[in-house]
Amino acid sequence: MAPDPTTAQVTMTLAALAATGATPRPSGETPQQQTERIITGINAQLSDPGLATQGAWKLVWLALSEANANMAYIARSTNGSNEFAVVARGTDADLTDILEDLDVGTVVPFPESGSPKPIAVSKGVMDAFKRVVDARSIASPSPNVTLAQALTAALNSAPSSPQPTVYLTGHSLGGCIATMLAPYLQAQTWPKQPRFAVITYAAPTAGVQSFVDYFDSVPWVIDERHNNAYDLVPHAWADLDTTAGWYPSPGPQATEEVKLLIGATSRRTKGNVYVQPGTLCPMNTSYTSLAKNLVNKTTQDFLGQVAFQHANSTYLDLVGAPAVPSAPVVTDVTPTFGEPGATVTINGTGFSKDSMVDFGHFACPTRNIDSDSRITAKVPNGTGVVNVRVTNTLGTSPAVAMGQFAYGGPAPVVVNAVSPTSGEVGTLVTISGSGFADGATVQFKDKASDSVKFVSTGQITATAPGQLDDHQTVNLTVTVGNATSPTSPADEFTYTGR
Repeated sequence: MAPDPTTAQVTMTLAALAATGATPRPSGETPQQQTERIITGINAQLSDPGLATQGAWKLVWLALSEANANMAYIARSTNGSNEFAVVARGTDADLTDILEDLDVGTVVPFPESGSPKPIAVSKGVMDAFKRVVDARSIASPSPNVTLAQALTAALNSAPSSPQPTVYLTGHSLGGCIATMLAPYLQAQTWPKQPRFAVITYAAPTAGVQSFVDYFDSVPWVIDERHNNAYDLVPHAWADLDTTAGWYPSPGPQATEEVKLLIGATSRRTKGNVYVQPGTLCPMNTSYTSLAKNLVNKTTQDFLGQVAFQHANSTYLDLVGAPAVPSAPVVTDVTPTFGEPGATVTINGTGFSKDSMVDFGHFACPTRNIDSDSRITAKVPNGTGVVNVRVTNTLGTSPAVAMGQFAYGGPAPVVVNAVSPTSGEVGTLVTISGSGFADGATVQFKDKASDSVKFVSTGQITATAPGQLDDHQTVNLTVTVGNATSPTSPADEFTYTGR
């Protein structure tokens, strides 16, 4: 990154920070505790000189809406540029929920825009907008005030020169909400009239043509929507059907299951014609940025590639900004089964001295942070098969198959790698994972291997059986007793013929 970061690098970094600490701890925490954790994490990152924000921004206000549905924060520059950023975070959800979250089958008026003529947006994004503008902070630095009240106070204390500039930004649903916050704030009366700029990333569409006509008529210093050309989410809801033809070589191509999913999701508009506002700034048009391990023609690879193309980290890379510190990641736990009180080693990345551990919804009070990649913990009381997750001020680690723990056993059966990943019928395949036992069976899709050898609890070998189609990618599953490994892109094997 150049010494003088671009506006896109700064605003995308600010947008990425909104994801920090987005979820409550699995074992539970109060809204106050969650808000304070998020504030601590964002403050630490805003003071980091190694990010595109260069340590030159300070948090002014932050609030979570009810039930953790949305979050927004305000930051101000500290380098004399008299700039402010209003950053929105959309619903905390996985990709499927992002596409299904907004009620786009119904459009409603948006009088808060300040438009002299009636304009319409989706009911879903209107609900999200109201949650953000009505939310009040419950922690310092600006407790018990709304976004508009906090921005008024910040502008009131700002110098008159240079004229203040307010950037509206966000990634994904946060960007969608930002396109509604922009005209809403533009229509307010301010103690010192600021200029407004709108810069969004990966934003799905908020409204129909009437919304766009008014949005585009309002004077913006900058009005840009930055979209990865191969990110599915910004195509919702204007032209989602076009994504069923993805991805170009090397793939992955959409399976029939994916095409049905995209078609069904697209029909949620019920005939409403959505239009994207602002000036499009496309990136990755030649499809050079991709997850190279997710290119097989399978539903899992397609959805995995969609998630990669949409990720905050991908957008930071595309605008040339340094990656922001990420939430912890758990790679595996050992042992994977046992009783309460047993000692378990948790391996991963991003662990910090303030890291907390949960076994499912059970808090783990006894833990030792051995390093940034290892935690030793005593298993708390609990039952069943649970995900072991680590939380700090940067968020909570995602649930992973190798991070499961089974109270009382048996060990969860998981496949996390196969080698080789392709070959002819009869190829000897080494399968790595956990929970394996003598007598395990191996399926290549729905065909059982007739030659399985148990090597250890973490490795078995099997020969690839014949298939009706000997040029396809299949999932390998291992069954031990009544337990069968879940499928994932890590267990895929591609037949190359006979």
